[in-house]
Amino acid sequence: MSKEQTAIKASYFSIIGNTSLAIIKWLAGYFGNSYALIADAIESTADIFSSIAVLCGIKYSNKPADEKHPYGHGRIEPLVTFGVVGFLIISATIIAYESIQNISEPHEPPKSFTLIVLGGIIIWKEISYQLVIRKARLTKSTSLVADAWHHRSDAITSVAAFIGISIALVMGKGYEAADDWAALLASFIILYNSYKILKPALGEIMDKDIYPDMVNDVCDFAKTIEGVQDTEKCHVRKTGMTFYVDLHIIVDKNITVKEGHDIAHNLKNSLKEKMPEIADVLIHVEPSW
Repeated sequence: MSKEQTAIKASYFSIIGNTSLAIIKWLAGYFGNSYALIADAIESTADIFSSIAVLCGIKYSNKPADEKHPYGHGRIEPLVTFGVVGFLIISATIIAYESIQNISEPHEPPKSFTLIVLGGIIIWKEISYQLVIRKARLTKSTSLVADAWHHRSDAITSVAAFIGISIALVMGKGYEAADDWAALLASFIILYNSYKILKPALGEIMDKDIYPDMVNDVCDFAKTIEGVQDTEKCHVRKTGMTFYVDLHIIVDKNITVKEGHDIAHNLKNSLKEKMPEIADVLIHVEPSW
């Protein structure tokens, strides 16, 4: 299965899972009188749209390069990630606002059956996170990482809701607002996760040098190619699920231009064969001193 197919399959998994859980949470929160669970449902509803955005982004980012887009369409991935973060921030803001409103208003405590619902949700969302993050690492997809963290964020907010509802039920009268305080805490957790998701995506779109391990692997491999005496510098940037490498190599100053070209061409082909995630390599040949 190709990276694109793997990523698309993971996105469909997220869409179906988030839709099912959003319905369950809305029903359980409404009939169980739990705003923490309704807050959780709000996030899951936002997750549906963000997962759809991730799916569209993955499909578009894998379109082949064309005349107007010689480097492909991979830059759409971090842009989709920004959109996903936007959904998270909006969800967190709505949850925080509604929580503060509910804390100041007396209301009935949540129903005990909501704890059973939340227990199942927590387990499922953590399993979902593990499955999607594994696919994200396999495909090198930034937006899929964001989608995976949606699952982890959902699990965390569900844990907060579980604790809040438990306190409200165990402590009884006077502690009904524990459910709402849990939802407020969950909103801050969502905002923190938004920052964690946004940071690498911003680095990707700004071509930040954040792949030192790959740089070392490329340089080490280049030195094993016949005719390459050393490497001078190497830069790696990510576009979608693939990488582009700019590499300076040092060769014998006495060889011909053709021989230098052949060495560079051999290195490029060998490097792409060894590291399939590399889409292209631009090699500059430097003469030895």
